[in-house]
Amino acid sequence: MAAATFGNLVKAVVDVERELVAVDAELHSDLEALLLKNGSKQKNLWGINLYPEMPGAEFIEFDSMINMRPSQGNRSRGVENEEIHKKIVEIVARRIK
Repeated sequence: MAAATFGNLVKAVVDVERELVAVDAELHSDLEALLLKNGSKQKNLWGINLYPEMPGAEFIEFDSMINMRPSQGNRSRGVENEEIHKKIVEIVARRIK
């Protein structure tokens, strides 16, 4: 997937409530729209980038415009809440091999 789009990364959006991961689109917002259409709630969706060739913690990059939501206390493109951050890592570890 990475080679077909950005060369070294795959965009993904994680639904932390339903424990789903949508992958492989040009924009995180495309994956977000897909999940919203299929029953996810905005407050549970977080954008990440996956680097298939990178080991360990470097596999996931927390960087997406959809993550900027001051109303939830997240004022950056990352995921500032440690509990949500940890849950995303756990979901990705279970869903992406």
